[in-house]
Amino acid sequence: MSGSDTPAGGRDLEGAARDYRAALERRPPEPAETLSGMPVDVLYTPLDLKTHPYLEADGFPGSYPFTRGIYPTMYRGRLWTMRQYAGFGTAEESNRRYRYLLDQGQTGLSVAFDLPTQMGYDSDDPQVEGEVGKVGVAIDSLADMEVLLQGIPLDAVTVSMTINAPAAILLAMVVAVAKKQGADLSRVSGTIQNDILKEYAARGTYIFPPRPSMRLITDTFSWCAEHLPSWNTISISGYHIREAGSTAAQEIAFTLANGIAYVEAAIAAGLGVDSFAPRLSFFFNAHLDFFEEVAKYRAARRLWAHIMRERFGAQDPRSAMLRFHTQTAGSSLTAQQVDNNVVRVTLQALAAVMGGTQSLHTNSRDEALALPTEESARLALRTQQILAFESGVAATVDPLAGSYFVESLTDRLETEARRYLDEVARRGGAVAAIESGYVQREIQEAAYRYQRQVEEGERTVVGVNRYQDTEAAAMRVATVDPALEEAQRARVAAVRAGRDPGQVDRCLGDLRAAAQDGRNLLPPIVEAVEAYVTLGEMAGALREVFGRYRPPVVL
Repeated sequence: MSGSDTPAGGRDLEGAARDYRAALERRPPEPAETLSGMPVDVLYTPLDLKTHPYLEADGFPGSYPFTRGIYPTMYRGRLWTMRQYAGFGTAEESNRRYRYLLDQGQTGLSVAFDLPTQMGYDSDDPQVEGEVGKVGVAIDSLADMEVLLQGIPLDAVTVSMTINAPAAILLAMVVAVAKKQGADLSRVSGTIQNDILKEYAARGTYIFPPRPSMRLITDTFSWCAEHLPSWNTISISGYHIREAGSTAAQEIAFTLANGIAYVEAAIAAGLGVDSFAPRLSFFFNAHLDFFEEVAKYRAARRLWAHIMRERFGAQDPRSAMLRFHTQTAGSSLTAQQVDNNVVRVTLQALAAVMGGTQSLHTNSRDEALALPTEESARLALRTQQILAFESGVAATVDPLAGSYFVESLTDRLETEARRYLDEVARRGGAVAAIESGYVQREIQEAAYRYQRQVEEGERTVVGVNRYQDTEAAAMRVATVDPALEEAQRARVAAVRAGRDPGQVDRCLGDLRAAAQDGRNLLPPIVEAVEAYVTLGEMAGALREVFGRYRPPVVL
């Protein structure tokens, strides 16, 4: 209807809409809402987009405000990175899985660490007995990292590491391995999650209080800008916020609020915004409500672009680009009827691709039961490959743009996320809002609402509260050999026995001194790593200076 909303029959759009609403009154539809609880109308029309100026709200891919994607050609130029998250017991076992996945067509590594590593403890610490290697790989020293990355050229394969509180230490280990390989550090690329704020709000693998933790992050920004320019120094993570039970709008808002806090901290530390912002990256969840998820990614890109340009005055276009990795929703997987998880993961992965992700992990069908088997991990990777090479969804950029529903939902999610961002700002910013428990309470209330709906049958989970099977199908699951823990303890002891004790003491003394006098912490960390000082020894030295975080009671 070029130039007019009036069709040949003469009836205008608003008149037709009134007739349609009258028809609905005679036969009302069942109510519907998104997974996050946003009401969904039975039909969307151009009337829902009257205040939606195309160039200002959407524009073109690769151009501000990047709603439709951060690159002009998107997947027609380069497919997303297929990055399967994996870590198993020891470094040797994990290295075998990484090399297997690379042989199967994976294009980037994603390292899962065990809980002792994430919390800054060595495998032989009495406090972590029984946890070594259970949910990821144990990395205690450079000796373990050398084994983990053996045969993997770090100037050719990107490495992503889901590590937060001790992120600087693990990064230093990767750098040390790259040096031993003779790699050009300017070409070494990858990501450390390094997002401590969401740990306080949603996940719990913290060590130090928020403010010294923020210093570790900004020190990493500064050091990498000079020494490791292709490395993504942080992956600001909404994934775990959503896994903890947040809504889609909360995932956007609390993630970007944390991003604002990191940018402000870096600027306060003397860094120019365009010196570090192009290396910021994000990490989002891909949940089950297909259209809400697509709209979420589009709204997040647009909102971050406005924040970086209008609030922080970023001049480099790359500083306003929200580059993000996506992982399908682990919390949506069910232990009942595990094959249903293949369908869930496929839909979630499709939403991530339609929403313009730069990198994707697809969960394996058996992850509600245990670490994934090799067969399940291969099927999860094949899911991405079929989407990329057989489905046709990568042929055009932002294919759902222009959908009255998707555009309307994008606008609504942006508006709701802005409301949360304003409230976080009113409370003093992300750090203060977390310290007061506000963010935690909002997530907990959303999680409670969803769980109540499932338990009362208001929301269907196939195989759980409807369409159950009376008999559970037998399935092989992966297990971690308890003997691996003892072997890892022995390895730590061997590393300690083979070091120069005086050099270790000097390195730890320098690290404590840098923590006290405000110097950048990366140089003494790098030096300590190369002297085979262990993760637990370095984290312990920093605990002596920074203290240990105690969470507030949230009621």
